Amino acid sequence: MKLYILVPCFNEIKTINKIINNLVKIKKDIRIILIDDGSNDGTKELIYKNIKKKIYRFIDLKKNSGKGHAIKKAKKFIKKDSFVIIQDADLEYNVKDLIRIFKYYTKNKDKKVIYGSRFLDKDIKKIYVSFNRDIIRIIGNKFLTYFSNIFNNQKLTDAHTCYKGFSSDIFKKIELFENGFSFCPEINTKISNLNLNITELPINYFSRTKEMGKKITFFDAFYAIKTILKYRFF
Repeated sequence: MKLYILVPCFNEIKTINKIINNLVKIKKDIRIILIDDGSNDGTKELIYKNIKKKIYRFIDLKKNSGKGHAIKKAKKFIKKDSFVIIQDADLEYNVKDLIRIFKYYTKNKDKKVIYGSRFLDKDIKKIYVSFNRDIIRIIGNKFLTYFSNIFNNQKLTDAHTCYKGFSSDIFKKIELFENGFSFCPEINTKISNLNLNITELPINYFSRTKEMGKKITFFDAFYAIKTILKYRFF
């Protein structure tokens, strides 16, 4: 079974080479689809020079439109009878957890949607350290997950994790519209609308700071709430 790894990327010149090398070292039947979302910091040039030849497909988007837009552009290249997972282009997540999620799916194919949770089976001290001691982000994540669970009738511990994995038939079936970080609440809500369960597995995580390149902002929380209500009721 093939594993498609979607890597949306925007201005990640400091990390893109390492994360792709980490993925390539997996040495399984993987297909890495790297989508550059209009980078202007030299990332695109680095990809063409050192990375493009290592991966299955590179999608070069000329204009920055957001993570969701980048993911949508990769959908048409995913074949049936495979598993799809999203990998951010930074180093916050450990690719060993990605493989663990994939292995879990190969043994439990009835679990069509599998997320890696940054909160599951962790005490508050470990969570605090993993989020770079940013208590506001921790509270924000917990609130948005709680809000999502209420309206989507789910029991997630981490609704906005990067590591979202899907059987290819489910992923290709869900029509996506959101261009930015609202991809997460959109797909969570549409999974709920399909009456599908989401399985969570604990993963490792270490957040970077805004100074290190963290892109998500306070305003994305409002867009997340709006997106949940939009696709739940309208």
